[in-house]
Amino acid sequence: MSQSEAVEDKVREIRRKTRRKYSAEEKIRIVLEGLRGEESIAELCRREGIAPNLYYSWSKEFLEAGKRRLMGDTKRQATSGEVRSLRLENSQLKELVADLSLKNVVLKKSLAGTGEDLDQ
Repeated sequence: MSQSEAVEDKVREIRRKTRRKYSAEEKIRIVLEGLRGEESIAELCRREGIAPNLYYSWSKEFLEAGKRRLMGDTKRQATSGEVRSLRLENSQLKELVADLSLKNVVLKKSLAGTGEDLDQ
């Protein structure tokens, strides 16, 4: 790999790591500003530091979500982070149920040793 290729790779890596992530609220604010039409999309994108293609992508998603909501379709796709989080919570709850079930069995066995009726 030549020195210029190595430098380009390093620059790409730095850009990837320092890429700004916009919250949903920021995206909505930017799209609404664009829809107001007080300034051109190019000016808005320059001011916000985003590519016009990104703005149009957000705008399309925003308008399609509004259309689906007005049509009564409120289902949405879960993000991979949400899925991961739900799977983790699910496994923790399964472990808790297993632990409580085991403790219940041990308690029943200990009470059975004292001669008490377990079917009450």
